[in-house]
Amino acid sequence: MAELSILDLVPIGAGATAGDALRSSLALAQRAETLGYRRYWLAEHHNMPGIASAATAVVIGMLAAGTTSLVLGAGGIMLPNHAPLVVAEQFGTLASLYPGRIELGLGRAPGTDPITARALRRDPARADAFAEEVQELQSYLAPARPGQRVHAVPGVGTEVPLWILGSSLFGAQLAAALGLPFSFASHFAPAAMYDAIEVYRDRFRPSAQLAKPYVMLGVHVTAAATEREARRRFTSVQQLFANLVRGKPGQVPAPIDDIEAYWSPAEKAQASHMLAHAIVGDGASAREQLAAFAQKTGADELIAVTTTYDPDARLESYELIAPSR
Repeated sequence: MAELSILDLVPIGAGATAGDALRSSLALAQRAETLGYRRYWLAEHHNMPGIASAATAVVIGMLAAGTTSLVLGAGGIMLPNHAPLVVAEQFGTLASLYPGRIELGLGRAPGTDPITARALRRDPARADAFAEEVQELQSYLAPARPGQRVHAVPGVGTEVPLWILGSSLFGAQLAAALGLPFSFASHFAPAAMYDAIEVYRDRFRPSAQLAKPYVMLGVHVTAAATEREARRRFTSVQQLFANLVRGKPGQVPAPIDDIEAYWSPAEKAQASHMLAHAIVGDGASAREQLAAFAQKTGADELIAVTTTYDPDARLESYELIAPSR
């Protein structure tokens, strides 16, 4: 089977605090280190009541300090929200503290709504300069060049591995042109997945970082001791996505017995489309579904995102699908 990794959104359950969620993520990272997962990523989101990973580099530092060998990274940092030099300094600092354990996935979406994007002082035009800013960031992480006047300190010479994230053909094209690994957001935007994979592989140009194409796909996974319990726990995710369709994001709700009573047909259609590749089942079934998805797509790696109301249920899900099983 393809390599398997974890994408942690640091979910905040209804009635819990951001501190609770962060401590749960530390416990999960420590357990993941013993379960054979390839990497552990966190994602930048802002003004999301149910996600506690806004200060992504800070959270990565906390998890790195609490683990010993786990590869940690951003999946991703939304580069147009930040000056490339600052990102280089942040991840250069992490790489200096935890050599060989830090990597950096980059996206161009705001990771939030338009009003919050303005509060971040994000210039919408900067998304159009994403390719140039990725290369600027690369230059700060590379060894110093003769005559270079601006250096990331720490950062220079760390050569933190970069990834391009995407949910459309743009990211695939850029990752191919720069010879970087590509991670597609099929866990919430599946429509262009196959086309993006094809474009990336067909147009890939080898680079100093990567000799051949490498594709990682996001996938929602909810595993439990029984399929019935897994499906019940998955209703928390279904409610979250229905709430997003309604424009009312919130904390992770408790599972419910009847999801059909919660959403309208239109909400169900939109949420179900976004969750088209979600995997739900008992441990054996979930592992089989993961293997089948990897084989069907030809993915080199899958990165599983599991969101549950109960942190113990999330830990159990990752234990049931772990590569070490």
